[in-house]
Amino acid sequence: MDTKTGPDDLDADPNDGRRETLTERLDRNWDEILQELRVIQTGTQILTGFLLAAVFQSRFTDLDDYQKVVYASLVVVTILTTVMGLAPVSLHRILFRQHAKATIVGATDRFLQLTMTGVAVTLAGTAMLIFDFVFGRAGGIVAGVGVLLLVTLLWVVVPRRLRSRVSAAASASAGAAPDRPGAQLEASDDGISTSKERRE
Repeated sequence: MDTKTGPDDLDADPNDGRRETLTERLDRNWDEILQELRVIQTGTQILTGFLLAAVFQSRFTDLDDYQKVVYASLVVVTILTTVMGLAPVSLHRILFRQHAKATIVGATDRFLQLTMTGVAVTLAGTAMLIFDFVFGRAGGIVAGVGVLLLVTLLWVVVPRRLRSRVSAAASASAGAAPDRPGAQLEASDDGISTSKERRE
């Protein structure tokens, strides 16, 4: 009976509390990314629908030149955001059964980050446009900056601080434990690492 094991059979990260190969980890990461995409695509579609419908409202003609420029810019951003949010679907279709799961996961991760950036800009811009229309230029700027700061705090600052704490706790618990086979496995050609620096 052949009991030999290859790199694909090794635990992707023996220190993460999971017993999974690199392939299993990529499958799990892909499933988690799909859940995130479903959430953000819903929000993106709502924002896009709101902006596209606004132009057909009777009071749209009351917007001044500045507001029309902001509106047009938001339409462009939200369309680009929608395209980026749907790009992983096309990517997966084209690379389906090409043994490129690591590439798909890595590229989709980047698309998702760009999509979230687009959503953040659209949220801030929409708040700015609405408050500008109702309360004037100063109110619009305050609302836009406020939303952008809130999004930055909750989407960037807080998660990064929590990640630093988790990394510090993981490093402390690992201590001087010797490396085990498979602890530093990395996927090829896409920068998706399963090493201690990036456990997911």
